[in-house]
Amino acid sequence: MRSGDYEQAGGRRSARWLERGDLDGFLHRSWLKSTGVTDEAFRGRPVIGICNSWSELVNCNIHLRGLAEAVKRGVLQAGGFPREFPVMSLGEALMKPTTMLYRNLMAMDVEESIRSYPLDGVVLLTGCDKTTPGATLGACSADIPTLVITGGPMLNGHWRGEELGSCSDCWRYHEQLRAGRISERDFAEIEDAMSRSNGHCMTMGTASTMACMTEALGLTLPGGAAIPAADSRRTQLAESAGRQIVELVERGIRPSDILTPAAFENAIRALHAISGSTNAIIHLIAYAGRLGLDLPLSRFDEFSQTTPWLVNLKPAGERLMEDFYYAGGLPAVLAQIRDLLNLDALTVSGRTLGENLDSVATEIVGDGVIRPRSNPLDRGGSLAVLRGNLCPDGAVMKISAADPLLLKHEGRALVFEDIHDLAARVDDPDLDVDADSVMVLRNAGPVGAPGMPEWGHLPIPAKLLRRGVSDLLRISDARMSGTSYGAVVLHVAPESAVGGPLALVRTGDRILLDVDSRTLDVQLDEPEFRRRRAAWTPPPRKDARGYRLLYEDHVLQANEGCDLDFLRGRSPVVSDTVTYL
Repeated sequence: MRSGDYEQAGGRRSARWLERGDLDGFLHRSWLKSTGVTDEAFRGRPVIGICNSWSELVNCNIHLRGLAEAVKRGVLQAGGFPREFPVMSLGEALMKPTTMLYRNLMAMDVEESIRSYPLDGVVLLTGCDKTTPGATLGACSADIPTLVITGGPMLNGHWRGEELGSCSDCWRYHEQLRAGRISERDFAEIEDAMSRSNGHCMTMGTASTMACMTEALGLTLPGGAAIPAADSRRTQLAESAGRQIVELVERGIRPSDILTPAAFENAIRALHAISGSTNAIIHLIAYAGRLGLDLPLSRFDEFSQTTPWLVNLKPAGERLMEDFYYAGGLPAVLAQIRDLLNLDALTVSGRTLGENLDSVATEIVGDGVIRPRSNPLDRGGSLAVLRGNLCPDGAVMKISAADPLLLKHEGRALVFEDIHDLAARVDDPDLDVDADSVMVLRNAGPVGAPGMPEWGHLPIPAKLLRRGVSDLLRISDARMSGTSYGAVVLHVAPESAVGGPLALVRTGDRILLDVDSRTLDVQLDEPEFRRRRAAWTPPPRKDARGYRLLYEDHVLQANEGCDLDFLRGRSPVVSDTVTYL
């Protein structure tokens, strides 16, 4: 590098590639010019990466190319040089066995793309459930100035005068079909009516929740979480993000400056206030791990009991994300719990959270979607963390979406060895099950499945549906879709495949849940536990090669965020001495 070139470029990271006076600099500039740009387009300007998870296989993200063009406009307006690049995209609907298996692989893709290219800052374009956490994890570890733009929710579905939400109403109407209350023709009509625009699920599922978490953490611009995908204001937001990322680069504001303990506390408060997806707990813990921060499960439960539930959205409530946006979106919610928040937390706007709330509209519009603090849906307790001899490292339950009568319950276990056993037997008319039974699914965790799929919303047996049973206590080491509902205990840790207590439960054992005391126990004494453990053998491994083997060897348990153990922490910066030849 010629003396002074790097300093004249403001010490930017991209100068290590583009301002060199040697052969490497010649080659970097020459090949960049082969794309049709001149020196004036990039010399002396911050290089901004636009990390795009667009894919035709991912319906939630299929409109992100348009948002990328808007980001480019903003970057150019602010004097930057935008470069769009693709990364792995994860689609809930089509990817099997689960996108969660590949969240960490996407994070690796994003991290290494950022590290290895001459980028001074990056805008992440995300949407579907795991694309937002996957991209964010990678950016946390790369730790260059970063701003996230999520793709936004779909427009509300409509069928015969009813507003439909994906996929809460998928589960509900499938149960109606299995119970014989609607016809196959009705179900086909619902299929056509539910998902009628670009964007992610419009319930408060995982995608919507993670968009809200992104805003609460300070990683996107104020009000950005809830704008519908089809609304032109989302494109305007993307253009604003293009301008703002250049400012973040000039000020040197990185994810590690924003994602502080105070920011995580704000996100946890917001999670409970919106009655968000249980999946957010896993992702937030993983984010913290990338930044070297400790975020124990107990923190979520502590804040649950002191944070009011204010948002009436499916699956816990009645309305949808489009309604949430019109009612004021996340800023209106945060304003209601302002006294519980760390208002001095820095955000990508360049201002603090408190300054953001002072600069945008925070009024609640209407009275059916966002409740005022004085009239909450519940004064606390949207999510609960359970402990006991069945889950010594914790389990999670979304109690706002469960039948209150099942929050203290004792019943006889009905054990399914895996998802295939469940599918084969759940609708058997001779299945020994009643309304007091506790359905238990094992071998569905991070190692056992592998990937911890959304299998935790076990279907209620058809014989019970026909009797009018609408909820049943269900326990597993799986996750469930953020759009799901019911008395479902999830994320049991340690999982059964690594010898957790869930592996030792047998049909007929008595299980006791007590949400008030935060306990989940199987009624076995310690000698019986020891006898069963001595007889237990681990299930055979699912994979013998490739990424899946790497995942099964290194994945952490749910209470640790399901990251790969070697991915925790931040990556080193690229050295000034890196050369092409």
